Amino acid sequence: PLEMSAKKPVPFLRQVVSVRKKVHRDPRFDDLSGEYKPEIFMKTYSFLDSIKKQEKEMVQKQLKKCRDVEQKEKLQQLLNRMTQQEQAQKKQQKLRERELSLKRQQRELAKQGKKPFFLKKSEKRKLELAEKYAELKRSGKLESFLNKKRKRNAIKDKRRLPSQKNL
Repeated sequence: PLEMSAKKPVPFLRQVVSVRKKVHRDPRFDDLSGEYKPEIFMKTYSFLDSIKKQEKEMVQKQLKKCRDVEQKEKLQQLLNRMTQQEQAQKKQQKLRERELSLKRQQRELAKQGKKPFFLKKSEKRKLELAEKYAELKRSGKLESFLNKKRKRNAIKDKRRLPSQKNL
């Protein structure tokens, strides 16, 4: 603030110097930060995968050494979370690769002069399911997966049926 003489009376309308307010910007929604491209992001931060792998091995070693029940449980939960994150990342990567391959095929067809054909969500889901079944068949877990699915559906059907009490 401006220093004023005490001998002069203060004017009724003072001159106030405005301070520029600091504008905070969120890089997630700001155009200055550029557009998010998952491929570039994964390439840039690929070094994190090796660090995560090291951390996972370290947690596994600690889990083997640990004697305390509570600590062991916490470490087990942490290990489970790490493996789940890893699996989710792999699944996401597969999905991205599948979409990229479909796009490449469409580009090639367009270059040949054919009209591009884009799959619906339902058709993509069917292809994904077929791929999942093929993977389960290769690993030999298809039968157990189908048995679990049958049991789940049987339970759902039982729930939908009217109970004997109501009759």
